[in-house]
Amino acid sequence: MKPKILFAVLSCVMLSACTSTQNRAPRTALIGHIVFVDLSDPDDYAEILADSDAMLGTIPSVSSYAAGRHIDTGRSTVLNDYDLAIYLGFESVDELGAYVTHDQHVAYVKKWKPRLSALRVYDMHDTSP
Repeated sequence: MKPKILFAVLSCVMLSACTSTQNRAPRTALIGHIVFVDLSDPDDYAEILADSDAMLGTIPSVSSYAAGRHIDTGRSTVLNDYDLAIYLGFESVDELGAYVTHDQHVAYVKKWKPRLSALRVYDMHDTSP
């Protein structure tokens, strides 16, 4: 194949690859740690949210963080059986491990676990390119 034709073919392939990945939202993290909290006293919401922001969202190994209440979107398939949802993203299993053993996380769990009626924790690994 002539160099100009080869260059044109490779350019088209590279451009189409770029176009197809532009349609996908950016990955927030490779590892997702999702926590659903049920408070024994729902009036503790503002305090646990403030502690989550200050104690969990600031741990160095956390690459992305969000916390908040359920929102009503009018869809019956969306569960609303929690008081607070927390999402934490990590770039590796080792960084998740560093988070779990970090002093701030340990103190948070020690403070809040006795004040919860239920806790559900899910870890997931995004292996997509």
